[in-house]
Amino acid sequence: MTHALRTTATAVAALFATSAFAQQQQVKPPISTYGVDVGTRAMSIPGMPAGGMGGMAGMPGMPAGMGGPQKELWLGLRSSQRASGTPEAQHMIPPGMDMGPALPLTGRPPAQPGRTEYDEERPPEKPKARMLIYWGCGDTIRPGQPRIADTEKMSLAEFGQALSGRTPPDRWSAQRNAQLVWPNERERKEVPPTARLAGDQLVRGNATPDIKFAIGERQDFMAPMEIAASGPIGGPTPLTWTSIPTAQGYFLQAMGFRQDGNEMIIWTSSEVQDTGWGLMTWLPNDFVRRMISEKVVLPASTTACTIPKGVFEGVEGAMVNGIAYGEEQNLAHPPRPTDPKITWEPIWAVKVRVKSVGMTPLGMEERAERRGARRGDERTPTGGAAAPKPASPVDEASEAMKGLRKLLPF
Repeated sequence: MTHALRTTATAVAALFATSAFAQQQQVKPPISTYGVDVGTRAMSIPGMPAGGMGGMAGMPGMPAGMGGPQKELWLGLRSSQRASGTPEAQHMIPPGMDMGPALPLTGRPPAQPGRTEYDEERPPEKPKARMLIYWGCGDTIRPGQPRIADTEKMSLAEFGQALSGRTPPDRWSAQRNAQLVWPNERERKEVPPTARLAGDQLVRGNATPDIKFAIGERQDFMAPMEIAASGPIGGPTPLTWTSIPTAQGYFLQAMGFRQDGNEMIIWTSSEVQDTGWGLMTWLPNDFVRRMISEKVVLPASTTACTIPKGVFEGVEGAMVNGIAYGEEQNLAHPPRPTDPKITWEPIWAVKVRVKSVGMTPLGMEERAERRGARRGDERTPTGGAAAPKPASPVDEASEAMKGLRKLLPF
């Protein structure tokens, strides 16, 4: 069996074999598998209203979402149907997208020698440093924390175990191994802020049977996750965010670096230890529900969490990242036969994944006060005291981002 067929079969098995009924019924791989990833991204800056961060959007190295909430879309098609000519397809989109009648799906560019794509599920490589791991919401650090991962005192296996976390078994490999994608080299247009994806969809091309389906309201672009962080960076640091109607649950991860001791610090909102590396991405519905029951993911009713005092004491900068998990949608045609003796031969299968991510720097108010005090001490050429200059939220955010760029997961 080829690698392509193996990945397709694995994805189909994970998608459909969810009960004893499925195990008894013979299921054949669909001709085409189609993935739709729907995302919203936001960067919250204290002192600056949402949508008022356009001045930071063009800054080198600044992450997406700096200029206000952004909508993102990724489409991926894998098909075993032989194409007539160069494989290509079109995704006919609803008028509410305001991006024309269709989005073109084309092949991936040839991989460059020695270059590998980033794997969002793989933990970072073992660094030459100490890593302090904290978890749980509250004003004070809980007994037994931090968990320390030290490269000088641990074997590679011990270090990996200290950084391990929960990750769903189904990663939708067919989507990762898509043959035709959008955006692509031919078209990289941005999704408009007012775009709406819900409605009828049609994928048509010379490399696939027609895929006709509808995306529901709960799979449309989610509202932005706008996180507010108050208090000193040393904590306790209250975090709040606006409830997102279509969210199933939330997860928060914060990172910072302490020069004294060469320590990287990780904190998550989980009630049990988890670094969050496998959770800051799209998650299947049943896995989200399981994580909520295990008190790893915060339930949808939660809109606040506090980073305990002392977690980020003495760091040069820290950033909190949050994710709201949307409701995944799985479709297939034709539907599964109710008679388990009848083989199910789907022509196509579609998976729609939805998330909203947000981020904000910690300790911005404290940093602004320090910078304002330094400016107030400055003297004019004539010896008089210079009038203090008001701290700019853009300047403060820029300073915070400079020291954290390598720590950001997106």
